[in-house]
Amino acid sequence: MVAQESLWRNAAYRRYLGADVLSQFGTQVTLVALPLVALITLDATPFQLGLLTAVEMIPFLLVGLPAGVWVDRMRRRPILIVTDLVRAAALGSVPLAAVLGHLTLPHLYVVALVVGVCAVFFDVAHMSFLPSIIDKGVLAKAIGMLESLRSVAGVAGPGVGGAMVQILTAPIALAADALSYLASAFLLRGLKAAEKVRPAQERRSLRAELLEGIRYVLGHPILRRVAMVGGLNMLANGFWAVVQPLFLIDEIGVSAAVYGLIVSTYGIGGVVGALIAPKVVERFGLGRAMYGGALLAMVFPLIIPFSGPGWQLALYPLGTLTWLIAAVVFNVGQASYRQAVTPDHLRGRMNASMRFLMWSMMPIGSVLAGLLAESLPISTMLWITCLIVTAAHLPITLHLPTRDLKL
Repeated sequence: MVAQESLWRNAAYRRYLGADVLSQFGTQVTLVALPLVALITLDATPFQLGLLTAVEMIPFLLVGLPAGVWVDRMRRRPILIVTDLVRAAALGSVPLAAVLGHLTLPHLYVVALVVGVCAVFFDVAHMSFLPSIIDKGVLAKAIGMLESLRSVAGVAGPGVGGAMVQILTAPIALAADALSYLASAFLLRGLKAAEKVRPAQERRSLRAELLEGIRYVLGHPILRRVAMVGGLNMLANGFWAVVQPLFLIDEIGVSAAVYGLIVSTYGIGGVVGALIAPKVVERFGLGRAMYGGALLAMVFPLIIPFSGPGWQLALYPLGTLTWLIAAVVFNVGQASYRQAVTPDHLRGRMNASMRFLMWSMMPIGSVLAGLLAESLPISTMLWITCLIVTAAHLPITLHLPTRDLKL
């Protein structure tokens, strides 16, 4: 564990942070490149584009809950390393197949599925591992730093990804993500941390331990509401994955490079939100920071549907920028709270249960959006997406006791 004043002097935390930034940078490149491989290189329909996102997210439904049990039974650092290496191999196969002239949509679906399965295990182990290397008292600051540097990657990644797609083609751009996962695995390999593994005699059946995690989340008055907010937001994210490229590229007609720059505003909002979140928590308290972030995250997305050609295009990044600032303040608060209040032996299952309840909604959203986009105007789809985001935060904003939460 490390005290607040020595947070940056902790070698394990620096490696943890560095590995995450590298991985996030590549992921942000993929955020632009993968749908553009389907849309531009393989001429995918709206439904096929939605299916691609669904395939990547479906592992959260299939293995999301068991992943939490397994993560709680194992050392978490090796899980992070292995999943990084597997994702590097899967994404590296896309540019190779493209160069050889054998790239197909089924290949892309398989890659998306493999990356999704690895993401489930990595994400659960990654957040559960953090309290093993820092003190509970600096969780908000540490998560704020993490979100801040992730958001820097979110600023640079999409812009670089758009430029790479423009210059090198979308499949070749995915090579950057493969390299970032290799670099992340290298940093994590050198990270030293004392991890406790529960003795085998203390373990129960997979079903019993899985249900314990779900019951803990659903039985907790705040975690239950956070899961509802996250689930509806991920439903909206499933819509975004389909609607955003169709609206900006097909409807408005922006280039791949401009598309990448617009998407990077999410990262800018994330940087600002992550930088101010610890100060907002310190100034107003954890509960009021969460409540205020959720309240503002209801309002700002409604700017986005007013965007269009010409000067109106500026409304799109304005809406995403302000929305993400508010959303990250809320997310830093809720992530700090749930890691702090959950016992160590339950943390993996708690995180997996939260991920399952939240992320399992994204494939539903992407398939539904793909089907609706076949018959509804894209502008209407954009309004639907933004209204889902607004409604998503009601479980917190309608619950006034949230304002009194403390770590």
